[in-house]
Amino acid sequence: MIDPAFDTMLTSFLARLGGTGPALVLLAAVLLAVFGLISARRSQARQREAAVMAELRFAELMKAQTEMQGRVAAMAEVFGSKQSETNQAINSRLDGLTQRLGQSISEQTRSTHENLRRLQERLAVIDTAQTNIQSLAKDVVGLQAILSNKQTRGAFGQSRMETIVADAMPHGAYQFQAQLSNGVRPDCTIRMPNGQPPLVIDAKFPLEAWNAMADGRPPEAAKVAAQQFRRDMETHIRDIAEKYLLPGETQDTAFLFVPSESIFASIHENFEGVVQRAHRARIVIVSPSLLMLSVQVLQALLKDQRMREQAHVIQGEVVRLMDDLTRLDDRVRKLHGHFTSAQKDVDLILTSTEKLARRGARIGDMEFEAVSGVSPPAEKTVESRTGQLRLRVVDED
Repeated sequence: MIDPAFDTMLTSFLARLGGTGPALVLLAAVLLAVFGLISARRSQARQREAAVMAELRFAELMKAQTEMQGRVAAMAEVFGSKQSETNQAINSRLDGLTQRLGQSISEQTRSTHENLRRLQERLAVIDTAQTNIQSLAKDVVGLQAILSNKQTRGAFGQSRMETIVADAMPHGAYQFQAQLSNGVRPDCTIRMPNGQPPLVIDAKFPLEAWNAMADGRPPEAAKVAAQQFRRDMETHIRDIAEKYLLPGETQDTAFLFVPSESIFASIHENFEGVVQRAHRARIVIVSPSLLMLSVQVLQALLKDQRMREQAHVIQGEVVRLMDDLTRLDDRVRKLHGHFTSAQKDVDLILTSTEKLARRGARIGDMEFEAVSGVSPPAEKTVESRTGQLRLRVVDED
C-alpha cells in the first residue's frame, strides 16, 4: 500500500521533470518501488508500535479493570454492610413509626369519638335552641299580628301598663277602665293621697305611622310617615286632654304610656315639637321604666298618707305604752326595796353565822382535864361518867 503523501510527492516530482519518457518512467517506477518499500516498512513499524501501544494500553486497562473490580468489590462489601445497617435502621424506624402511628391513630380515634360525642351534645343543644327559636318565631308572628291590629295593639299596651301598675301599687289604690262623668273609660286611674282627684293613664299609642316610618322606606316616604306620626301624636294628645282632664274629677295632668323604651327615646330625640305640645297640654309621655318610677313615688305618697291617717292611733298606743312603762318602773322600784331589805337581813344572818363559827372554833380549841378537888367559883363543872370535867365559858358579844 502506497502512502498517499508519497504518491503526492511522486506526482509532483514527475510534473517538475516535464516529460513521460521510458527512462523517466523506469526511474519513477524504481523510486516508486523504493518509496513503497520504505513506506511499507514504516507502516509495519507503526503497526508494531501501535500493537505495543495497544498491548500497553490493554495491560493498563486490565490493571485498571482489576483495580476497578477490587474497588467495586470493596464498594459492594461496604454497600452491603451499609445496606444491612440501613435496613436495620429503617426497620427500627419503621417499627417506631408504626408504634407511634398506632398510638396516634388510637389517640385520634379516641379524640374523634370524644369530639363526636361533644358534637352530638351540641347538636342536641342546637336542636333544643332551634325548637325554642321556632316557638319564639311563632310568638313574634303572634306579636306582629297583635301590633298590626289597632284593638289588639291597644290591649297589648294596656296589658303592659296594667302589669306595671298592679305589681307596684297596693290593691284598691288603682282601677282599670273606670267610667268618668263624661262617659269615657280611661285605661287606668290611680287614687291620689289627701282626697285629691285620681291620676289618669292612657295606654293607646298610635303605632301605624311609627311602623311605616321604621320600615326602611326611601327618604321621601320616611319623611311623609314622620309627618303622619307627628299628626297622629298631636291628635292623640288633644283627645287625652279633652276626654280625661276634667276639673275637679281628675288631675290636671295625665300620663301617655309608650310601651317601648326605644320609641320613647326616639320621640324625645326626633320629635321635640310633639314633646313640647304634650307638656303644654299637661300630658306626660312615659316609658315603662318612667311609669314604674312614677308609680313607686305614688306608692310612697299613699304610704305616707296612711301613716298620717293612723297617727292618732299611734299616739294612743304610745300613751298606753308610757302608762305600762310607768307601772313597770314602780314595780321595779318596789322589787328593788324588797331586795334591799332582804340584803340587810342576809347581812345580819351572815354576822350571826360568823359569830357561831368563831365560838365553835373556840370550843374546839379548849382543853379537858379530870379534877378531884373543888372547882373554882368562876368555873362551871359538868358531870360525866368518866369523871368531872372542867369547862370555862367566856361570854363575848
